[in-house]
Amino acid sequence: MKKLGQREEQIMQVLWEHGPLFVKEIIEFLPDPKPHYNSVSTMVRILATKGYIDHKAFGKTHQYFAVLKKDAYQTKAVNDVLGSFFNNSYSEMVAYFAKKEKISEDELENILKMIKNNK
Repeated sequence: MKKLGQREEQIMQVLWEHGPLFVKEIIEFLPDPKPHYNSVSTMVRILATKGYIDHKAFGKTHQYFAVLKKDAYQTKAVNDVLGSFFNNSYSEMVAYFAKKEKISEDELENILKMIKNNK
């Protein structure tokens, strides 16, 4: 699975959160400046060709929905960052964000609690 471009990722986020949608509805949820209808339509067809989304036909128009699960893409994206920047070390990654984002000890404890609750 390849990393998506910025606009492709935005379209996927919209479909994960609000889908299934028609192209004109997808555009409504995209940030300003709004892309042209034809641009979004092309990107949607490319995402469908890649197998990330599919559609249901309603006459000449199509309603699109995500096939790729958000969790699967999220895992791949995080693993890519982990490998590229943190030597595949979750500890290094958490330490980086703790230092850069000034995460407090309480916040780190909350993160650990969330991890334990998800097991």
